[in-house]
Amino acid sequence: MDYQAKLKTPFGVLGIRCTGEALTGIDFLPATEKPQRATSVFAKIVCEQLLHYLENPDAQFSVPLKLHGTKHQQKVWQAMLAIPRGQTRSYGEIAAELKSCAQAVGQACGANPIPVIVPCHRVVGKAGLGGFAHHASGGPLDIKRWLLAHEGVL
Repeated sequence: MDYQAKLKTPFGVLGIRCTGEALTGIDFLPATEKPQRATSVFAKIVCEQLLHYLENPDAQFSVPLKLHGTKHQQKVWQAMLAIPRGQTRSYGEIAAELKSCAQAVGQACGANPIPVIVPCHRVVGKAGLGGFAHHASGGPLDIKRWLLAHEGVL
């Protein structure tokens, strides 16, 4: 995968993908991956905003996003963007809002190409954290816990 930056974070390395002046993806990379300086001014701005958020959970993201997905995924991702920091919504709550089902919301969360900025970590199960990045346990769920604790939810 071609990344315009690789950013070291408290929970691992993020691979940043951009096209022109829009963010197209953030990937969770192995902790052993070496950080890489931004190869463009835009990628540098993305990294700066992510680092600011990691220092201050109230920081706002303002970078343009280019989200590719189905109409349903787009609706779910927009619903996630509307969840305020420090709050969560259940898969079922978002499903009810969108007249969908919780499983379809979970699938859209798992397909989110820009985690952290499009806050899929704020979507939880009604009786627990739910999954994260297509995992019900392990490293990705630890990232979800870290992000929610950082935002004061846990």
